[in-house]
Amino acid sequence: MLSQVVELIEKKNNFAITTHVRPDGDGVGSSLGLCWLLRSLGKTAEVIVSDGVPVSYQSLPGADQIRKVTEVDNTYDAIFVIECSDIDRPGIAGLRDQFTVNIDHHATSDHFGTVNWIDATASAVGEMIYNLCKAIGGRVTKEIAECVYMALVTDTGSFHFPNTTDRTLKVASELVKAGVKPAQISEAVYNSYPWSRIELMRQVLNTVKRDPSGKVAWMRQTLEMRVNAGMVDGDNNGFVNIPLAAKEVVAAIYMRETAPNYFRVSLRSKGEINVAKVAEKFGGGGHKNAAGLRVEGDWDEKEKEIVAEVIKAVKYGDFIDIEEMELSLV
Repeated sequence: MLSQVVELIEKKNNFAITTHVRPDGDGVGSSLGLCWLLRSLGKTAEVIVSDGVPVSYQSLPGADQIRKVTEVDNTYDAIFVIECSDIDRPGIAGLRDQFTVNIDHHATSDHFGTVNWIDATASAVGEMIYNLCKAIGGRVTKEIAECVYMALVTDTGSFHFPNTTDRTLKVASELVKAGVKPAQISEAVYNSYPWSRIELMRQVLNTVKRDPSGKVAWMRQTLEMRVNAGMVDGDNNGFVNIPLAAKEVVAAIYMRETAPNYFRVSLRSKGEINVAKVAEKFGGGGHKNAAGLRVEGDWDEKEKEIVAEVIKAVKYGDFIDIEEMELSLV
């Protein structure tokens, strides 16, 4: 809980912060925001990750100081683990042996930390970092503000996802007052991609399908597509949201091949469609309208299983669990 995090920071001095593999805007922004906060309080802090920082977030203050590691290679009083469902998500060996602080806004998060601060009402971990700054009596510097704003704008889809609340907008307003230039952040997020993203998008959209009702759409990304596009990490961020731009589509599935017979799956939905429940059935998790999972096996079989569960969620909601359904997929 927040009070435990405040007490820990006040008593200790040497910290590391990490986030999940293939870090997104909330992971990078919140990690850097926390790092700047700790340093402003006279603490020693650094951000360590297992994957590189995507191009869209490299303009953030301190991004060039993030260290890429495969294992914990320094001694810390505690390591903050940002937006991770479990201790293995950062992809860094040795975390299990550390004093860890689990900070997350996903209700499905495993309470793996020595200290756990989970706030499922927060739009992003960045919102929680802002609250921590206020709770500990810190000043919201321009560096903190820019990093936290990046977390908010990416995890709320520029404030149009359902997780956007009045509290989110109040925090964003305070960050702008602290020096954030919203247009600059949006430019970095949405208009700074390499051409490889466009090429990859063209290939992925060529695979899109819908169920007979037209309400559920799904698409694929193969390893071959990555090679053909010259893809770099982060090129496919947000692809899962593209089918939701169609008025009639209420749920979307994006299945990415990471190795032969291994797949990462992103789920998105509108309104009351709970894709987190679908993700949980496959060992994943997330928010009601944004969730993810990892599966292995035959691509066609796994895709059919996942699509079937999403169609159930769309047609019947959370309360009816039909074990057998004959589905005609197009």
